[in-house]
Amino acid sequence: MVKRFFDLTANEMVELNKEDLLTAIQACEGRVVLSENDVTRGPTVIGVTNSELARASGADLILLNKLDLQDPKIPALANSSKPIADLKKLVMRPIGVNLEAVSHHHEKSLEPLLTLPTGRIASYDNFSLAERMGFDFICLTGNPKTGVSLSALVEAVRVARDVFSGIIMVGKMHSAGVDEPVIDSKTVLAFIDAGADVILIPTPGSLPGFTREEAIELTRFCHQRGKITLAVNGASQDYSSRETIRQFAIINKEIGADIHHIGSSGTGGIAPSENIFELSLAIRGLNHTLRQMASSIKR
Repeated sequence: MVKRFFDLTANEMVELNKEDLLTAIQACEGRVVLSENDVTRGPTVIGVTNSELARASGADLILLNKLDLQDPKIPALANSSKPIADLKKLVMRPIGVNLEAVSHHHEKSLEPLLTLPTGRIASYDNFSLAERMGFDFICLTGNPKTGVSLSALVEAVRVARDVFSGIIMVGKMHSAGVDEPVIDSKTVLAFIDAGADVILIPTPGSLPGFTREEAIELTRFCHQRGKITLAVNGASQDYSSRETIRQFAIINKEIGADIHHIGSSGTGGIAPSENIFELSLAIRGLNHTLRQMASSIKR
């Protein structure tokens, strides 16, 4: 029987296979924190990776953003020949990476789009690299101005499912420069049919016009089909006040989110430590928060 994620020791956390990790998350009943870390900036604290800082602030899962898998570099691990393996030893938490499903048809672009490094794109080769590097999960999504579309995300899930053995998360946190709905039930069903494990649901209040009622409906839609949800705060409000973070946390708990995401728009490429702490405190109280912060990686 798998324990709740926050009841596991660090060594137990990193030994979980895909199915056991999903079960451990579900067993927490909406009390899991995912911190996104932008590896093109930072570190916030000299000599310490942002991922270590996130874990020390209460994060359970680490998601690396803007990592070039074909030339992987992590601030404060500059001399490492195996940065992902070394990072996992430092944080002893499941680690994932964002990969971006860039559309080749930009007729719906809202703004000039960026050209991404090959190592950041959702592709067969990069899914294979993610598998070899030992990532526990991948998140198929899109940063601002990247031209990631919903149809490209669906196709990326299909390709990833044949190559990557870990958890596949998918969805958009914002437009990513494309003029289309960020999410709807038709797209969610397409994600699920393609083989996704975790569906991204925007936090109400992070996107114009996206309501609690819509979020509740989509979350229930996922749960009824045996999938879990990641409530995402990826539209720069991770760097808002602690009151805003607390409000988002309670709203997402009410909606039924299984995992609570906090983005990476802070000046050092990570949300402020106090906001990660505030998110954890709001969704699970001080006892579980302190345990995740204080429990040694040697356990």
